[in-house]
Amino acid sequence: MFTSESTSRKLDTQAVNAAIVNVSGRQRMLSQRAAMLSLLLTVNQDQSERVSLREKLQTTVALMELSHEGLLYGNADLNLPGQPSETVFAMYFEPPFDVDRRVRNYLLAIRNFLRLPDAEMTADSTLITTITNEASTHLLSSLDAIVTQYQKESDKAQSLIESQRTKFYQREQEVAEAAKIEAARLQQALNKLEQAQLQLIQAEKMSSLGQMVAGIAHEINNPVSFVYGNLGHVENYTHHLLELLRLYEKHFTSPPIEIQRQAEELDLDFIKVDLKKTLSSMVVGTKRIREIVLSLRNFSRMDESERKAVDIHEGIESTLLILQHRLQAQPERPAIKVTRDFGDLPMIECYANLLNQVFMNILVNAVDALESEFKNNPDAEKEPQIRFRTKMLSDSIVISITDNGKGIPQEVKKRIFDPFFTTKAVGKGMGMGLAISYQLITENHSGKIECFSEEGNGTEFIIEIPLCLS
Repeated sequence: MFTSESTSRKLDTQAVNAAIVNVSGRQRMLSQRAAMLSLLLTVNQDQSERVSLREKLQTTVALMELSHEGLLYGNADLNLPGQPSETVFAMYFEPPFDVDRRVRNYLLAIRNFLRLPDAEMTADSTLITTITNEASTHLLSSLDAIVTQYQKESDKAQSLIESQRTKFYQREQEVAEAAKIEAARLQQALNKLEQAQLQLIQAEKMSSLGQMVAGIAHEINNPVSFVYGNLGHVENYTHHLLELLRLYEKHFTSPPIEIQRQAEELDLDFIKVDLKKTLSSMVVGTKRIREIVLSLRNFSRMDESERKAVDIHEGIESTLLILQHRLQAQPERPAIKVTRDFGDLPMIECYANLLNQVFMNILVNAVDALESEFKNNPDAEKEPQIRFRTKMLSDSIVISITDNGKGIPQEVKKRIFDPFFTTKAVGKGMGMGLAISYQLITENHSGKIECFSEEGNGTEFIIEIPLCLS
């Protein structure tokens, strides 16, 4: 029989494993949030908002430290037992990860930053440089590696539980019908737990990115809108002043020597021509910045959790903008060429932020595949390419994303949509994100996603979603 004691022990283990993965994943989100709040303190001049930002940053630092101590030494309130495994302990206190040292140095840097007077909280402060660099490089990689290791150990513990349950049923020849029902219920709960853990890991990555992108876009938009709004007045003023100067030159043909000398030194004729060109260039530049800010906000869509009609092409372009730095030329490879073969699509009813997440996951893997090919074959002469194609069917739309990389081996292609499957090394991200992409397309959008790939002939992902969600 399946005793209540063994059931309780199984559920307790699940709860502890889930808590460890949850809290370790939250550390990553907190580190990103702390960096974002620190950056906002360097640009926000409103005193009341600065007080609020300081309080939020102090709370974030305290929670990050509490979680760190709990993971290492235990915390009953967080359901953390402490006493990590030898592997995790080494990752905390030994190279190459040194997670404990990095976290404590990061917390110390933020606390020192909070002690600075407002006048010294600037973007060129050495402390803010340390905070942002660490949050986006070494600390980020170390926290990713820790989450991955905790997940592996959670899976191993869960596998042990399943193995023990199987042996238990093999020994018991007479299993009551109630025990079978209980086993099915527990299996369903286990599946939901695994999905929740996968969603948590991916959601925290995208949430921290989305929040930072939305915050930066908002902060940039205000001063740029101010400059853009005043450029029209400056153009008018300049036109009037130049017209007044023309009248002076027309009616006062022989100004004093001092004025003539000053005009020659200033090269007044050149200024009159170049001033208009300069103002035109400033208008073009501010328009471009406003377009970039709009693309950033479209990608993050932090205020759009409900489904609505959107332009799919706009979401693709916003995602490409976010990954522009990955597409540019690198020391080990040329720039990745992006081609677009867009069909005439109507507005599509969907969850825009979730679709952008799918585009991001597929694009990141395509870029990683192309970089890996050039790293292994530096003398490759082909031009790396990613191609987008869209078209409309009778009651759905089709989105194709193709790269000309080395392709995916068949044994790997069979598993790319499996939860927690990854071909990436420890510390190189949380996996390919294709399992969550599959769920977002099939469950949230009632669509389908397929992968076609042959080794040496590139990879193509085809997404099909209905025009209207049911």
